[in-house]
Amino acid sequence: MSEFEHDDDIVSKSELKRAAEAQQQLGETLVSLAEGKLAKIPLDEELLDAIHLAQRIRNTREGYRRQLQLIGKMMRHRDTGPIEQALAELEHSHHEQNALFHQLEKHRDAILAIGDEAIQHFIDAYPQADRQKLRQLYRQANKQAEQNKPPAAKRELFKYLREVATV
Repeated sequence: MSEFEHDDDIVSKSELKRAAEAQQQLGETLVSLAEGKLAKIPLDEELLDAIHLAQRIRNTREGYRRQLQLIGKMMRHRDTGPIEQALAELEHSHHEQNALFHQLEKHRDAILAIGDEAIQHFIDAYPQADRQKLRQLYRQANKQAEQNKPPAAKRELFKYLREVATV
């Protein structure tokens, strides 16, 4: 038996560099998040402080680069599984919100084009919606369109649809 037969545990230098780069990319993703989204990710105080500092010094090129490297180094000594899972959940919720947004745009366009039939279809999907308010917003939007006014009622209709759908 030679000494090289049990080298399955040896990690090449290139693999280590790729892993370090992945950790730094994860840190860069965390730095790019808004404060509200960052609060939803399980981070310890030290890492959170480093991320906040990187967000503050984003304009200083070299300092920012070094801070990202520090965050990457800090990430290598932590279990990143929960962080990656939280980021994936944020991404998934973002896609769900986007899909809902597009669906509501289609409902709004249908209501403006068809009228009562589309309103009934929306109420079937969202029974908590107020038919009277929907019809009022529909009439206002049509009136504003006829008078070539800015589409304030159209925006108000979409705002109401979004409010009903998220309740």
